[in-house]
Parts: sequence; C-alpha cells; structure tokens
Amino acid sequence: MTKWTYEKAGVSVEAGYDAVKRMKKHASRTITQGVLEGLGSFGGLFELPTGYKEPVLVSGTDSVGSKVQVAFEMNIHNTIGIDCVAMCVNDIICMGAKPMYFLDYIGIGGLDPKIVELLVEGVSEGCVLSGSALIGGETWELSDIYKPGEYDLVGFSVGIVEKSKIITGKDIKSGDVLIGIASSGIHSNGYTLARKLAEAKNIKYGDYIDRLGKTLGEEFLTPTKIYAKLISLLLENYDIKGIANITGGGWIENIPRMFATYSLKAVVSKNVVPIPEIFNLIQEWGNVDEYEMYKTFNMGVGMVLCVSESEEEAVLKTINSTDEKAYKIGHVEIRLEDEENIVIV
Repeated sequence: MTKWTYEKAGVSVEAGYDAVKRMKKHASRTITQGVLEGLGSFGGLFELPTGYKEPVLVSGTDSVGSKVQVAFEMNIHNTIGIDCVAMCVNDIICMGAKPMYFLDYIGIGGLDPKIVELLVEGVSEGCVLSGSALIGGETWELSDIYKPGEYDLVGFSVGIVEKSKIITGKDIKSGDVLIGIASSGIHSNGYTLARKLAEAKNIKYGDYIDRLGKTLGEEFLTPTKIYAKLISLLLENYDIKGIANITGGGWIENIPRMFATYSLKAVVSKNVVPIPEIFNLIQEWGNVDEYEMYKTFNMGVGMVLCVSESEEEAVLKTINSTDEKAYKIGHVEIRLEDEENIVIV
C-alpha cells in the first residue's frame, strides 16, 4: 500500500520552512518602535505608542487584484508587494491614521521559496515606505486551487489616530477646495478591463510601446504610490477636512466618500491634472466612454484632499516641495436633491 505524506499530496513543509527563513531578513528592515517579537511566533506583538489620550485603531484589508496576472506573465514578483501595502495603507490614512503594523497572506500553487521571498521583499519595501512594521503573515500552499507559479496576495494594515483627530468629513462645507495628488499610473485598479483590452488588441506585456517609452508590462507593474508619510506631514501642519483614496470606483465613487452628508457635491475638473498616457491608450483600445474611465481608473490622481480655501495655497506649496505633485482640481458646493454628488467638468 502506498505511503502518503503531506508532500505527496502537494504541500512541501520543507519549502515552507525555507520560505520563512527567506522572509525574515526582509521583514527585519521594517522593524519600528513598538515591535516586541519578530516573525515566527503564533501572533505578532506590537505595543501601542504613548502620547495618545484616546487612541483609536484603524484597520484595513485589501488585495492586489488581477494585477498579479501581469506579475505571473512577466515573471516579476518583487514589486507587487508594494501594491499590497499601498492598497491597505492608502485607505486607513484617509481616516487620519498613522500606520503602525502590517500582516500579509500569500496563497500559492506549488510553494517556491524564491518567489515567496520576492513577494515579501516587495511587502517589506512597502512597509518601509509607509512607516509600517511587518509583524506577521501566513503562507498557504494551495496546489489544488492555484496553478504552479500563481498566487494571491492579501494585506492587513493597522494604524492609530487620536479620537478627536479622526477625519470624518463632518467639517467640510461649500466653498472648500479639493486638491488632487498625482498617481504613479494605474495603481492597482481596473486591471481586469485593461488586461482584456490589451489582449483584444493582441498586445503582449513584453511589447515595447513608443507612447509609454517602456513595455506594457513595465507600465502595468509600476507600483501603487504610497502616500502615508506625506499625509502625516500634512496632518501635522494643516486642517485636512477630508481625504479620499482614488481606488476601485475611480473619481466617481471615491471623491464623494469623504463627505459626511448627502447635502454636498464635488465639482471637479478633468483638465487640470496631466493624464498618464496609459489611460489614453486604454480608452482608445476599447473605445471606452469618458465617464466609464473616471468610474474605473484614477486618471492620474491617487489621492484627493479637502481643505479650506484659506489653506489651499500653503497645502499645495508643501506637497509640491516634496517629490509629489499636487493640483487644485475642484471645490465643494451645496447639492440639490436631484443632483449627483460629483460633477466632472
């Protein structure tokens, strides 16, 4: 009678041990004040920082979505982890939270320790960029679910904010200014549409695109920008009334999410921020309606802030003195009952 083992069934315990060893050297880069234990325990330990009167934890979870398909086909795995961190961190900072720690989940078909190491290398880089500590995670070898070399990558982020400083949007009023901070490209949303259109046009990820100055795969794998440290700087110096992460749902869904009431609307201009060429290509490939583009993609804006008109100039100056680019993209108005909560002009 055949003797079965876990490895014969499709799970390599030894490969798992090797993967953990490889992860630790990358996670060590992310250690911050508050981390009590490294990777390998049954749980990650993080001590809450002092100085808060009423500390509130803000948590978020997200995945990279179908962008991982590009990583599979390009066989490039060391940047997709940055996207994973960005997708989580860019959400919680909208509440005014300062990121503290991060955990990841990797479900993979046929555990290859080298690929897992590259994934965690990217996650660790994202943690460094956001000021988060990578304190734990989980790797599952799921050969019955994922094909060899394929995986899913999910993240979990926790931040902290003083209760009195939680950004709720309740102070936003008519006349306030909307400031858009430039994205690095598609970020991690809309890839199902983008990939399908490239496939329909028979454009391969390795094809060099003159209008991009790089291959399509290189453009598609440009990491999502992480805004945590910039937002932290702004919160220390200005009254930021609202923040919107321009993620799934594009401008249409996300900009109005910063409002605490249905009585306001955002009036924004599509002609202020330079639109990355990749969006023009996508629109041409599929004859995509302009409204659909702004409902699906970030169209060059990764984050939107709401500030009073009196602070507009100073906030713009501060952002543009860093490596980021910011633009006044619109303002807030009173919304009538039959009007949409966002108008793009």
